[in-house]
Amino acid sequence: MAPKSDIEIARAAQKRPIQEIGASLGIPETDLLPYGHDKAKVSAEFIAGLKDRPNGKLILVTAINPTPAGEGKTTTTVGLGDGLARIGKKAAICIREASLGPCFGMKGGAAGGGYAQVVPMEDMNLHFTGDFHAITSAHNLLAAMIDNHIYWGNELGIDQRRVSWRRVMDMNDRALRDMVCSLGGVANGYPRETGFDITVASEVMAILCLATDIHDLQKRLGDIIVGYTRDRASVHARDLKADGAMTVLLKDALQPNLVQTLENTPAFVHGGPFANIAHGCNSVMATTTALKLADYVVTEAGFGADLGAEKFMNIKCRKAGLAPSAVVIVATVRALKMNGGVAKADLGAENVAAVTAGCANLGRHIENVKSFGVPAVVAINHFADDTEAEIAAVKEYVAHQGSEAILCRHWADGSAGIEALAQRVVALAEADHHGFAPLYPDEMGLFHKIETIAKRIYRAGEVIADKKIRDQLHAWEQAGYGNLPICMAKTQYSFTTDPNVRGAPEGHSVPIREVRLAAGAGFVVAICGEIMTMPGLPSKPAAETIGLNPEGQIEGLF
Repeated sequence: MAPKSDIEIARAAQKRPIQEIGASLGIPETDLLPYGHDKAKVSAEFIAGLKDRPNGKLILVTAINPTPAGEGKTTTTVGLGDGLARIGKKAAICIREASLGPCFGMKGGAAGGGYAQVVPMEDMNLHFTGDFHAITSAHNLLAAMIDNHIYWGNELGIDQRRVSWRRVMDMNDRALRDMVCSLGGVANGYPRETGFDITVASEVMAILCLATDIHDLQKRLGDIIVGYTRDRASVHARDLKADGAMTVLLKDALQPNLVQTLENTPAFVHGGPFANIAHGCNSVMATTTALKLADYVVTEAGFGADLGAEKFMNIKCRKAGLAPSAVVIVATVRALKMNGGVAKADLGAENVAAVTAGCANLGRHIENVKSFGVPAVVAINHFADDTEAEIAAVKEYVAHQGSEAILCRHWADGSAGIEALAQRVVALAEADHHGFAPLYPDEMGLFHKIETIAKRIYRAGEVIADKKIRDQLHAWEQAGYGNLPICMAKTQYSFTTDPNVRGAPEGHSVPIREVRLAAGAGFVVAICGEIMTMPGLPSKPAAETIGLNPEGQIEGLF
């Protein structure tokens, strides 16, 4: 009999009322703002009262570079949270919200899979509590106020050629990447070139995920640079008096969302910046709240460790004063075979040699994680056609790297299939290594920071950036932004900027096409190669198979 689909499993979940989930963490019913029976926001007042409590242990889940074979990072995050609860630990999970773009495109949802899922799965993968819509509205309100200010006399002297604030929407739509707005005559304003990014690439999304409270949120929103005057002076959102209204639109979105896993473990699902074009972590508010309420908090960082984990360490941990106690690196035998040169159609056949060859990608990630001074363990996310010889090859390789690889069957068996990993994570976390440190110091120059990431994490031989980009970075340093961290916008599929290069290449070039200053979020974005901040849909988008069945239930989400 065919296994049940993720959505069928989620629909059969025995959910507890959200008030009971909150009570298990010590959250009073009066501090939960329910959205139906199975999801709620946690009040800002309750969160503010937690500041003097000690933190629990923070566990990061990351992965090898993603492949079409699948890795299961979120599934492992959820499974590990359930596994820790199973062995008697007070655990909570912190993951990101799902963007509509990939849900209806190619990547699918972001609620886990099999018997390691967060529910309600349909709501999480669609509109959820409306956070992304609030972010989209706040971002586009600022865009509208920029053009309106120019239309009504341009008192600030904004140079229309140097407006850097684009518009956003939460959908993949390549047709909107580059466009001209305000056409149609005098009544519609002054025509200029602009474009759209996807909402998860918005600086407003990054700000919401890095803000520590509502006051910090408004300050960061006010710090946004929207463009420049003709004499190159920066123009900020607060100059347009937009920060107050933007904060109003985001006041509810800032409060973390509480839901549960299939096994009723509390899960905070909040924020959703992509890791290939943004910083790839759930909100600081959700993570720090969970750390005050649980002994173990399992969180994830998007895509492979070269993107998500690097940004988690260098941006989120640096800004929020956090330090992970252990890191789990997720790999599958299937994905390692693809890294070893096997085509997707041939993954069903045993190929120990390809697994061993593909382990070079895994080994690179282990080295990189350890370079931050944090212990790492590998989770082999089990698939039914994995063979004993292939699994043994992975374990042997990882042992030679000074780490341990543990087979995990959480997709099929839930928490019972991941107990061994949970026990190992506890052992690593309780050892208290206290060796965590970001990759580079704040005072390092911006271009030097880019080079450090490219050479130490990607193992590149050089970074290519023309004089215009170097001059721009130098100008930002002169303006006082030199202490900001770097957010690399790069393909998730490879250590290089070419998505087709798998494995663990060395000595390649990393071309920087553009740099953007996210002054409100507090980082500089370096856009590498052909990466797009507005994705497109694939030739066969998932939207073609999503719909309602005769019973009115959603089908096709994955």
